[in-house]
Amino acid sequence: MTKKKYLWGAIILLIIGSGYYWYKKTHPANKQAQYVTVTAEKGTLSTSITGSGNIIVDQQANIDPTITGTVSSLAVAIGDPVEKGQVLFNIVNDQLGVSVSQARSSYQSASSSFESAYSTKKSAQASYISTKKSSTSTHADKVAAQAKIDAAEAGMVSAQQGVNSALANLNFQRGQAGKRAVTAPISGTVNAVNIKNGDDLSKLSSGSSRQVPMIIGDLGTLKAQVQINEVDVPNVQIGQKATMTFNSVAELTVTGKVEKIDSLGTITQGVVIYNATIGFDTLDPRIKPGMSVSAAIITDVKQDVIIVPNSAVKTQGNNNYVEILNDGRAPQQVTVEIGAANNTDTEIVSGINVGDKVVTRTINPNAPTATSTQGQGGGGGFGGGALRGLR
Repeated sequence: MTKKKYLWGAIILLIIGSGYYWYKKTHPANKQAQYVTVTAEKGTLSTSITGSGNIIVDQQANIDPTITGTVSSLAVAIGDPVEKGQVLFNIVNDQLGVSVSQARSSYQSASSSFESAYSTKKSAQASYISTKKSSTSTHADKVAAQAKIDAAEAGMVSAQQGVNSALANLNFQRGQAGKRAVTAPISGTVNAVNIKNGDDLSKLSSGSSRQVPMIIGDLGTLKAQVQINEVDVPNVQIGQKATMTFNSVAELTVTGKVEKIDSLGTITQGVVIYNATIGFDTLDPRIKPGMSVSAAIITDVKQDVIIVPNSAVKTQGNNNYVEILNDGRAPQQVTVEIGAANNTDTEIVSGINVGDKVVTRTINPNAPTATSTQGQGGGGGFGGGALRGLR
């Protein structure tokens, strides 16, 4: 009997011990929260406005002759460098020579008419003098002689107008004929050629989707033209610095300055945007016309200010606060006054001191862990960029 009691006692103790072990395993003791902190420091806080757009050629010329004819002797191709005054192609138009000949004949005829009018005036003046000296001339004879002079002078004025008109037309036709050799108005690089030898310019100019025959641009004048939201554009000023990145050249970052801001905006999908033109401090040869570009325009720089990460600043009602963890004690909530902010950092105007340990994240080891097959992702939006430098 004593052995049976001993056996049952051992079994009961075993069950109790197993139950206690299972309980401790499935119900671990609460652990203390852990805190990720950063040290509040003074530094430089830069705020910026972002915009995207494309690379443009600031100095560009469209080669678009005002005369018609057939393209011949095309001397350049896309990518060729050209100098101002260099012949690009010729226009064959026999009618231009005919027009010059006709204009020259008209000018000669007008000149002959003027000479005839001049002779008529000289003859009328001589007749008037003779009539005036004659003792037999009556008053009516003198009036008639004067009328001939007046008529001759009017004829000369009309003839002179004819000469001027004919000469202007002759010069115009000569100028048109001179345009048969089409030359480069600026030095640069041929960016587009939309013609070939044998093309009829009259048909090219009458098309519904007309293209300029040729485009020349000075690739030394490449600029970034980016679109700025109407909310941000009041903060953009000429001379502000900017950093630019490119989708096609991932490792390339260049700097520049704002050179121009459009006065008139355009509406795109219900939003008013303005174009800002940014010049490069140094032009990298990998930058090409038409490339996509993203720019961060620095609108304000504050130096020697206390800076903390955005994640450290919290809001309660109308107040902002941070949590301070000094000397290993529990975090202390401190109300702060904030200033400028960008995508990563916030200026603290008052409330904390340099050297304070500011909590940026709280890790609760006792929080239940949820299992999910879906990943978590952060959100982003259109806004300012950031540049932070601590001293």
